[in-house]
Amino acid sequence: MFTSRRLLAGFIISLTIAVLIHLLSHFTLIIVPWWILLTFRWIPIVFYFCYGCKKRKLTTWIFISMLAGVEFGYDVPLVAKEMNIVSQIFIQLVKTIIAPLLFGTLVTGIAGHANLKQVGRMGWKSILYFEVVSTIALFIGLIAINITGAGLGVKVPEAMTQGTLPQVQSQGWRDIVLQIFPENIAKSIAEGQVLQVVVFSILFGIAVAMVKETYRTPMVRFTESLSAVMFKFTNMIMLFAPFAVFAAIAYSVGHMGLGVLMNLFELLGTLYIALLVFLAVVLLPILLIMRVPVKKFFQAVAEPATLAFATTSSESALPLAMENMERYGVPRKIVSFVIPTGYSFNLDGTTLYLAMASLFVAHMAGIRLSFETQIIMMLTLMLTSKGVAGVPRASLVILLGTATSFGLPTWPIFIILGIDELMDMARTAVNVVGNCLATVVIAKWEGEFGKENQQIEPVVTDNIP
Repeated sequence: MFTSRRLLAGFIISLTIAVLIHLLSHFTLIIVPWWILLTFRWIPIVFYFCYGCKKRKLTTWIFISMLAGVEFGYDVPLVAKEMNIVSQIFIQLVKTIIAPLLFGTLVTGIAGHANLKQVGRMGWKSILYFEVVSTIALFIGLIAINITGAGLGVKVPEAMTQGTLPQVQSQGWRDIVLQIFPENIAKSIAEGQVLQVVVFSILFGIAVAMVKETYRTPMVRFTESLSAVMFKFTNMIMLFAPFAVFAAIAYSVGHMGLGVLMNLFELLGTLYIALLVFLAVVLLPILLIMRVPVKKFFQAVAEPATLAFATTSSESALPLAMENMERYGVPRKIVSFVIPTGYSFNLDGTTLYLAMASLFVAHMAGIRLSFETQIIMMLTLMLTSKGVAGVPRASLVILLGTATSFGLPTWPIFIILGIDELMDMARTAVNVVGNCLATVVIAKWEGEFGKENQQIEPVVTDNIP
C-alpha cells in the first residue's frame, strides 16, 4: 500500500504545503497558530522517515537525520544545545578505526605485492595531481569572491566583532616538515596524526617486503586479517551515524539559530556556488577525461560525502570512503596510500575556502587589495595550505597567518567563525569527493583500475533498521 514512490511523493507534497503555509504566515497573509505550523513542519519528516524504512539506505537515513535535526534544533534549542556529545562519541569511535585500518591496508598493499617502485611512482603522481587540482581550487575561490564582492559594505553589529579567537600556534616550514615524520607511533596514534601513521606504515611495509618469506608471510596474513576486522568494525560504527548526524545538526541549529544565515548569506552562498563550480568544471571533466563512469562514481562517494557534510568531519568519512572506493574498483594498496595522503595535501574544499575567506576579511575591513597583491596572497596560500597536516584548527591557523602577513585586521574572523561550521559542512564534503577521485586517477595512471572490481554495495545499507 505505502510504496517507496508514494511515500516520497507524500514527502514532497507535504513539504511544499508546509513551505507555502509558512510563507503566507510570514507575510501575514493568513494567521496560523504556532502549533499548526509545527505540525505541518513535522509531517514531511514523518513521510521521509517512513520512506527511509522502506529504502534502508545509509545515505537516506543521514538525510532524514539532517532534516529532523534542523527541525528539532529549531523547536527545542535548549535540549539541542546539549546534544553535541552524541556526535562527539561517534567521531571518537571513528578515530579508533583510522590508525589500525591505515596500518593494515598500507602494510598489506606494500608487503603483499612487494612492488616498491610502484610506491615511489604513486607518491610523485599523487603529489603532482594534488598540487594542480588544489591550485585550481584556490583561483576559483579568488574569482568567486571578486565576482560577488561578499563582505563589501556590510554593517556588522558590534557584538559580532568582539570575542576571543581560539589559541593557535603559528607553524613555520620546519614545524610543518617535522610533523610529517613520527617520533613515537603510539603518540602519533593518540594525537590523531594521520600523515605520521601513513609514513610509519609505509616504512614498516617496505621493511616487511624486504625480509625473508618466512617472516613476511605471517606478518602479511596478520595485516590482512586486521584490515578485514577493521572494515567490519567500520560497519558496526556506521550504524550509529544517523544518530550522530541528528545530534550534530540539532546542536548547530540550537546553538546558532537560523538567523545567522541571513546576516552572512552572501558569503555562504558564494562558497557553496564556488564549490559547485569546482565540482562541475574541475572534478567532473577529470572524470570524463579519465573515462570513469560518472554515475557509479557518485554512487560510491555519496555516503562518505554525505556523512562528512553532516558531521563536518573528514575523519568520520575516511573508513567509509576507503571501503567504497575499493568496492568501486580501486585496488586497496592505492586507496590506502592516496586517500590518507590526500587528507593532508589535497583538501580542495578547504583551499578554495581559504582563498575566499582571506579576501572576505579584506572586504569586511573595507580594504581594497590590488590584483597583484591578491595573486601574491594566492601564491602564499599555495604553500601554507600544504601545511595543514596534523595542525589543530588548521584552516584558522592559515587564515590568521595570512591576515597578519598582509596587514589585515583579525576581527572579521569572528564573523567567519560564527558560521564556520555551516561552511565546514560543504568544504569537508568536497574534500572527501576530491580525495576519492584522486584514488581513481592514480589507479588509472597505474593501469590498475577495475582489476579488483566488485559490486558497489555501500557499507551497512542493508543493516540499518
